[in-house]
Amino acid sequence: MTRRRLVVTGRVQNVFYRDWFVERAVALGLDGWVRNRADGSVEAVIAGAGDAVERMIALAREGSPAARVADVASHPVAPAETLVGFEKRPTV
Repeated sequence: MTRRRLVVTGRVQNVFYRDWFVERAVALGLDGWVRNRADGSVEAVIAGAGDAVERMIALAREGSPAARVADVASHPVAPAETLVGFEKRPTV
């Protein structure tokens, strides 16, 4: 099991990026969450098979049709919480 924290910057809020992200993550069988951040970025934690996590990172760089992704920072993250399913969380 691979677990990564992503921070996505660019035009990624108010363009259905989180909904798009959830759909892709569920299709890949990933667990985790995605949320908007007050600074205009989108943050996500994704967990699953290594190849599925890498595929999601590649998709995150493409983004939803209306998004304009500038960067996706990806960092390993220790399992601090149990992740079951994939959810959209409130903005922080």
